[in-house]
Amino acid sequence: MKLLKNKLLLALLVLISGYGYIISCTHDNSVPPPAAVVGIKYKPGTGVFVPGNMTAGNPNEWKLDKVHSSVLWSGAYIGAAGLLTGRFNQFGMHNVLPAEMTLYLPAGQPVKDTSWAFNEGDDSKTYFNGYVQMNTSNTGEPGRDSGCNIGNMGTQKISYYGGQYCLRDSNIARLQTTKVAFDPSTGNYIVNFNLTWKGKLSTPLTESLVGRLSYVKRATIASAVPYDVFGLQLLFQLNIRDFGVTSTSIGDKVDIQCNMNFNNK
Repeated sequence: MKLLKNKLLLALLVLISGYGYIISCTHDNSVPPPAAVVGIKYKPGTGVFVPGNMTAGNPNEWKLDKVHSSVLWSGAYIGAAGLLTGRFNQFGMHNVLPAEMTLYLPAGQPVKDTSWAFNEGDDSKTYFNGYVQMNTSNTGEPGRDSGCNIGNMGTQKISYYGGQYCLRDSNIARLQTTKVAFDPSTGNYIVNFNLTWKGKLSTPLTESLVGRLSYVKRATIASAVPYDVFGLQLLFQLNIRDFGVTSTSIGDKVDIQCNMNFNNK
């Protein structure tokens, strides 16, 4: 009898774990879970951050500190428990217009990082535009980076473009927010946005997605000439199969983490 009970318990545990696995694999366009504290209601601050003309030395004009920022990706390795991970080396915060979808020589950012504003207390005045150059995906493993990694995303290696920045729609994914709303249960922000990417499709596809934005509060850096910094982190998930990407290595869902740091130097 005891053996029978043990077998029934084991079967039940297998069913429960299997059910949880199915849910985790089929939950589409999910907002990363908040770190909510029961009973606590947060209030937004009053900080206002805008890029202006990004004039050096103007403390009222905020600049993207790209050197200390990152865009990271991760996805399940099919048939194994581990993750495949990587980063994009080239990205920016600019609404790339059709006239700007061309090649640029590497001399700083190809277009100005001025297509954003963050207002803690007024959601309606917060917005972001961003882009990533897909062929700069870097896994840290030369065998993958020189092989299937770039090809599976429907673009060409950097050498194909003569080492130039490529902002053509075959090589960039663009993000444009449609709504940003403060979440009083976590102190973060819920972000609705459109993601446009061609992938391996014949024309670019625009999908409406949802992410969670956290704000790292403004702080002063002590130096010969003190300056202030703040940070924004956006987390979201997309289904790469929607963009025609097929792979025997990575699963459907890919998590994206955008870590943007700013200063007013």
